[in-house]
Amino acid sequence: MMDAVVISGGRPGPEDPLYPFTLGKPKALLEIGGRPMLDWVLEALSEAESVGRIFVIGLTEEEARAQSKWAATWLPDQGSMIANIREGLAALRREHPGSERALLVSADIPAITPDVVDWRVEAAQAAPADIDYSIVSRATMEARFPGVQRSYVRLRDVEVCGGDINVIRTDLVENQALWERLIAARKSARRQAALLGLDLLLLLLTRRMSLAEAERRASARLGLHGHATLSPYAEVAMDLDKPAHLTILEDHLSARTRHG
Repeated sequence: MMDAVVISGGRPGPEDPLYPFTLGKPKALLEIGGRPMLDWVLEALSEAESVGRIFVIGLTEEEARAQSKWAATWLPDQGSMIANIREGLAALRREHPGSERALLVSADIPAITPDVVDWRVEAAQAAPADIDYSIVSRATMEARFPGVQRSYVRLRDVEVCGGDINVIRTDLVENQALWERLIAARKSARRQAALLGLDLLLLLLTRRMSLAEAERRASARLGLHGHATLSPYAEVAMDLDKPAHLTILEDHLSARTRHG
């Protein structure tokens, strides 16, 4: 069993394509299929057999009260995604010191189900790593959600996009140097390149690297044991970033509701 930290911060501003739908409210509370997006995610986690405690970070106290039907620990927004991840992990360790690894779940993947969550935990337990990052192939993504527009990384053996249910060793919250590097990289494209190394980026751009090689090189660069889990479930990468995604997810969740 694994505890989960749900990252639900983020309020689209007027320049964001989702602003006409959120109007200053948190993206996680955007209604889809007749329910807040976060509601779908918490349902999947709560009904999964493999999930223990759930920590949700990013809402105000009033917003959290509106979602209080779910058994979760509610934490206030820390101002950035990385700060929220760190505080979520720290709170988890305070409440459950024995928790070694945790799920990091984005609040904007409402298509996930308990079965998807259970598969993700089982896959991470089968190949323990410091950070286990989920990826989905383009073929899987487009077969499940035709017409979805995602950005993909082209490797020698597969074309993939990133997923939003990942697993992290909880004691990495204490690795100050790692977080400082990640925080700095988020603010600068140049620093992002330096974080991975220009040689790695060049191999990615020229499609000369396999998935296994990319995993090995990125792990060495970060000084961690990283692992990429190729998911057969496109739902882990079906996040809502643009109005077109809203239409796809509305249709998908409405159909799922109709068919029980």
